[in-house]
Amino acid sequence: MIAKHIKKVSPSGIREFFDLVLGMPEVISLGVGEPDFITPWRIREKAITALEEGLTSYTSNSGLLSLRQGISEFLNSKYSLNYKPENEILITTGVSEGLDLALRAIVEPKDVVLVISPHYVAYPALAQIAGAKVQYLITDEKSDFKIDLKQLKNALSVKPKAIILNNPSNPTGVHYSGSELAKIWRLIALSGALVISDEVYDELTYDFKHVPFTALDKKAKRKTILLNGFSKGYAMTGFRVGYVCADKEIISAMTKIHSFSMMCVPIVSQVAAIEALRAQREVADMRSQYKRRRDFVVKELNRLGFYTPKPQGAFYCFPSLKKFHVNCLDFAKKLLFQEKVAVVPGKAFGDEFDTHIRISYANTLDNLKEAIIRIERFIKALK
Repeated sequence: MIAKHIKKVSPSGIREFFDLVLGMPEVISLGVGEPDFITPWRIREKAITALEEGLTSYTSNSGLLSLRQGISEFLNSKYSLNYKPENEILITTGVSEGLDLALRAIVEPKDVVLVISPHYVAYPALAQIAGAKVQYLITDEKSDFKIDLKQLKNALSVKPKAIILNNPSNPTGVHYSGSELAKIWRLIALSGALVISDEVYDELTYDFKHVPFTALDKKAKRKTILLNGFSKGYAMTGFRVGYVCADKEIISAMTKIHSFSMMCVPIVSQVAAIEALRAQREVADMRSQYKRRRDFVVKELNRLGFYTPKPQGAFYCFPSLKKFHVNCLDFAKKLLFQEKVAVVPGKAFGDEFDTHIRISYANTLDNLKEAIIRIERFIKALK
């Protein structure tokens, strides 16, 4: 009874592993990619007020115009980007729906979609669901998981319909500078491929200013579908508010699909998102705490013998297990059951990453310190 192309889609390697965690007491979770902070009070208060005022209706399929105007003004102020709120911005139910809509709007059956690996689990899955053929560009720790331009040129020779970029990246924390993006764009521009740029972690960057892919030049803006949202930087995962900025023709096609499937994002969440755009002091405070945690975790993991490139964005690191001669699934399961520390096996982000794990430092510094003690005890027992 199930469609063949759906049967071929593998379940999420993250959720599959964390089914084991449910119900286990005293587990320190360094796995699920969710901020440990509660949504800032001013945002929650605005949502509460919206309910008290009786805002419980549908909105426009495109989302509240006031939210789209707020996003337009925010992107202009922060990045000098100009998107018309009337027809170049769509409010989606999280960034994941935005990605799904983007792929369904542009992909024809058997089109190629290029995915940079290691990759967020939804990228190849949603491309396959849309009917695309997925091709991977594999990065490695020798280049700190950044795109090799020669490999990119070769991968683009198959004329993919689109390439999915994640900047900053889940699971590696890689963050590309403007000059690095410009070199990548020069190659992509020659290929004719569209760019789907997932920048949901743009508020969580630590070492240099973020440059949106669409800010590179006018052609990049026209050929790029920019995905972003409020889940990560604003600690609003449960509100489920994302947004897409793109050429009006693409936004029109995405809105058509959205109107038949999701219809609109809950109005209370949209009202809260308007307030979130004003909560930059709270975002800066969370970012500062993430940076402190990153510095601690990376230093300690490298001390323990895990080769761990320093992430420059998001709240993940992607340490290597090669020194310990154990595959990622065995390591993760034994660490969970013996020391009650949960991490994600690297294979969840690509079959080539059997010797890596993903660690999220979206947890309190006290919990991270205790997790390091438990991990150190665990690896000593491996020897």
